Amino acid sequence: MFQTFRNAWKIPELKNRLLFTLAILVVYRLGSAIPVPFITGSALNQMFSNGNMLSYLDMMSGGALSRCTLFALGVTPYINASIIVQLLTVAIPALENMAKEADGQQKMQQITRYVGGVIALVMSLGYYFVIRNMGALKYTSGAAGIFTAVVIIATFTAGAQLITWCGEQIDDKGIGNGISLIIMIGIVARLPHALLAEVNARFQTSDGSAIMIILELVLLALVFMATIALVQAVRKVPVQYAKRIIGNKQYGGVRQYIPLKMNAANVMPIIFAQALMFIPMLFTKIAPGFAGAFADMTGFWYNFTLAVLVIAFTYFYTAIIVNPQMMADDMKRNGGFIPGVKPGKQTVNYIDTIMTRITLPGSFFLAIVAILPALAMKFLNVQQAFAYFYGGTSLLIMVGVILDTLKQIESHLLMRHYDGLMKTGRIQGRH
Repeated sequence: MFQTFRNAWKIPELKNRLLFTLAILVVYRLGSAIPVPFITGSALNQMFSNGNMLSYLDMMSGGALSRCTLFALGVTPYINASIIVQLLTVAIPALENMAKEADGQQKMQQITRYVGGVIALVMSLGYYFVIRNMGALKYTSGAAGIFTAVVIIATFTAGAQLITWCGEQIDDKGIGNGISLIIMIGIVARLPHALLAEVNARFQTSDGSAIMIILELVLLALVFMATIALVQAVRKVPVQYAKRIIGNKQYGGVRQYIPLKMNAANVMPIIFAQALMFIPMLFTKIAPGFAGAFADMTGFWYNFTLAVLVIAFTYFYTAIIVNPQMMADDMKRNGGFIPGVKPGKQTVNYIDTIMTRITLPGSFFLAIVAILPALAMKFLNVQQAFAYFYGGTSLLIMVGVILDTLKQIESHLLMRHYDGLMKTGRIQGRH
C-alpha cells in the first residue's frame, strides 16, 4: 500500500489533484474555526448537550455549528436541495425531460445551487433566532441589533454557499466526491476528541478500562468491515449482446453484467428517518407522554420506530433511483438481453423482482446500522460522541467516501499501468 501511494506521487496529474484537494480541505477546516462576530459562544453549550437535532447537525458540520463559525451550516443546505430536486425530478415531467437533455445535468446543478441558497438563507434565519432566544447575542435591539442580525445571517448564508463551491472545485480540479469528502472530513475531525473523551470516561469509572477500550475498538473494526461488505455488495445480472457484422468486423456477441447494489439507497434512508424522529419533540407540551417515549435515543420505541422507517425509506428511495423500465429500454436499444428473459415487460419485471429481493436484506442491515449507536450506548455504556461512529450516517458516509476516493486514485494508477491499491483485484467488484 505504501508503494502504491509512492506511485501516486509519480503521476503529475494525480499529484496535483491530491494537493489541490488537500488545500481545499485545509481551507474548509480554517473556515470551520473562524467565529461569526457578535456571538458569545459560552451561552451555546446547553443547546448541544441533549442529543437533539442541533447535536446531529453539529456532528455533520464537524463541530462548526456549536462554535458558530463561518461554515456553521456546512453542506446541509446543499444536501437538502439535492434531495428536493431529485424528488421533484421524479414527480415533475418537465424536470425529468430536462435531466435527459445533453446539458441537462448542468441545468439541474444550477437549479440545485439556487435551491440550496434559499435553504441556507432559511436555516440562517432560524439559527439566528435560536441563538437570540438563548441569549448568546451581544446586541439584540436598535440599530446595533439590526446590524448584528444582518451580519450573522449573511455570514451563515455566504459560508454555506462558499463551502458548496469548494466541494464543486474538488469535483472539477481535485480527486472528486467533493461534497461527500467535506462531510467526511468534518465527521473525522471529531473522532480524536470523541475517542479521548471515551478513554477518559473509561479510566475514571471502571477497573477494566483497558479491556473495555480494546473491546470497543475491536467491535468498531468489525462494524466497519460489515459496513464495507454492505456498501460493496452487488447482484450481477448477466446481459448478452447480439452479434452484429459490419463489413468484415463483428461487433457485440459479448456477455457483460449489470451490477445491482444491495444498498442502492446508501445513506439517504437513515437521513430521512432521523429527520422524522425529531417530529415527536414538537408535541412535548401537547402530548408529553407521546413525546417522552421518543425522547430517549436508547429507548425501545425510538429505535424500533427508527428501524421501521429506515426499512420503509430504503424501499422508497431505491424505487426512485433505480428505474427497471429505463434499464430495460437501454438494453433493448443497444441490442442486449438477459439470457432466458424476453425483452420488454418481462425484463422489467425480472429486474424489479431482483431489486425487491436484494433490497430486503439490505434494508434490514441498514436498520441495524442505524440503531447501532443506541445499542453501543445502552449495552456497552459508550459515550454519545463516540457512539455516533458505531453506525448511522457518520459510519456510512466515512466508509462510502473512503471507498470512492480509493477507487478514484486506483483508476488513475491503472490508466498509467501501475498496480492498484490491491494487487489481488480492484477495490470493488473483485472478479
